[in-house]
Formats: sequence, structure tokens, C-alpha cells
Amino acid sequence: MNGDARYSIGDLARRTGLTVKTIRFYSDRGIVTPAGRSPAGYRRYDGPALARLELVRTLRDLGLDLATIRRVVDRELSLPEVAAAHAAALEAQIRTSRLRHAVLTVVARRGSTPEETELMHELARLSAQERGRLVDDFLDAVLGAPDGLADDPALAGPRRTLTPVLPDDPHPEQLQAWVELAELSRDPGFRAVMRRAAEEHAADRARAGTAPPRRDVVASAGERALAAVAAEVDPASERARPVVAAVAAEYADQLGVADGAELRRRLLTRLRTASDPRRERYARLLAVINGWPAPVSRGPALDWAVRALEAGRV
Repeated sequence: MNGDARYSIGDLARRTGLTVKTIRFYSDRGIVTPAGRSPAGYRRYDGPALARLELVRTLRDLGLDLATIRRVVDRELSLPEVAAAHAAALEAQIRTSRLRHAVLTVVARRGSTPEETELMHELARLSAQERGRLVDDFLDAVLGAPDGLADDPALAGPRRTLTPVLPDDPHPEQLQAWVELAELSRDPGFRAVMRRAAEEHAADRARAGTAPPRRDVVASAGERALAAVAAEVDPASERARPVVAAVAAEYADQLGVADGAELRRRLLTRLRTASDPRRERYARLLAVINGWPAPVSRGPALDWAVRALEAGRV
């Protein structure tokens, strides 16, 4: 831009898209001041004035009041400083648009009620510190202190793997995932399921005593059942018996007890808790937010194992 150029109000109007009346109003209020006048007495503006006017237009588009804009202009910013402020204002607009897009996308996909929409909007606007408090509150409720779970060192790893970390400059998909995950983490029913899963896991570890740590029975059952699902084994058929019997035998060995009705009831309880679809939804949303690979779905396999146990074929 040529800093020695002089522009009339009409020139500014053509360059900025503002009306002559609006520019004259800003000039009369001292928000954008002329650099001089023509021999005929008409106002003339220089390059920095044009830059300030463009900034004023942007700030007005962003909803700033004239009093605030006047304070910005009164700092007598240099042209580079004006450009930096302009860029910062546009960046704020972009972030706001991303948040709105994330909320509206979730609302459209889920058919949310007005109350749910308001909640999601508030969740999307949380600061990093507020997001941290929300996540800590959820994890404390799931892995916290009332029954001594917080003292279990085996739960330190799960706490880390359950923690979402939204980047400073998230993609739209990450924002959408955060809105859904934050809402899900506030669901009392989901909190109860996650708490129950942690308690059941801790109880099994306590019962196993000093035995070396082994793969959790839910993971083992999921892998064995996944193969059965792939082979199209009916969970209520005779073919299901050796598959789930192997899971029960491994579970009995882990706990150091005999296989029997009590152990199988305990196993069924654990698998029912693990098969809650909200757990898998949380894992998928978490992967999107943290930039992790999408987890393999265990839903069909765990459902198969539950149905086989309920059918009494184990």
C-alpha cells in the first residue's frame, strides 16, 4: 500500500464497501481521522487511515461497540500493528464459527431438543481450564475415592487413557467429538456404568491376590467371541459351548477359583457392564479428540458372549 496516497471519502467507500455516510460518521466521531484536506476543502485520507477503517469495519462485523473501537484506534497503531490486530480479530471469528458449526452439526445429526442444544453450546464454549475440571469431575466419579479406587495404582493407566485432550486449534471433527463426549460424561447413567466397570475390575484384581497380572477377562472374551462371530456361530448353539467355556476356564484360573455357576454369574455381570454401547461411543469420541486410531469395535463380540452365557451354553 502506498503510504503517500490520498483518498477521498468516495475512494474509501469503493475500497471498503462502506457507505459515504458511514465513513463520514466515523470521521466526525474521530474514529478515523483525515490526513488533510484538498484545496477545495474536502477531506483526504492516507494509507494508515484506510487500514484503520478496514479494521473498524471488521470489528463492527464482529459485534464490537464503537466505544471499544475508539479505544483501539486511539492507540495510534502503526500499519503492521493494525494488520496484526485485524488478523487476531479474524482468528477470533474463525474460532467462534467453528464452535457454532460443531454444535449445529451435532444438533442436526441427533435431532436434539432446545435444552440439549443449549447445553451443548455451553460445553463447546468452555475454556481449557474449565474442560479440565469437567474431565476431572467425570474421572473422579468413575475412578475416585469413595470405595478406595483412587488408591489402586492399576487405575492410573486407565485414567490417562480415558482423558480427552482437545488441541488448541482443533479440527471441526474434534470439536464435534468434544461436544458429544462432554455431554456423555455428564450422564449419570453412563457414570454409573463406568464406575461399576472399574469396581468389578478392581474386585477381580483383589481376588486374584498376588498372582501375576494377566489380560483382563473382558479383553479375552472379546477376542474369543470375535472369532465366533466371524465364523457365524450361533451363541445359543452347541458350537458356542467350547468357545465360552474356554473364557470361563481362563477367568477361573485368573481368580484361583473353580469354574461353576457363581463364577459364570460373575462373568456375565462383567460382560454386561462392558457391552454397554455408551462405553464404545466414549472410546470412539476420545480417539477423535486425541488423534488416536479408531478403536476396533467390541460391541458385536461382547453381545455374542453375553447371549451365549445367558443361553446357558457355557
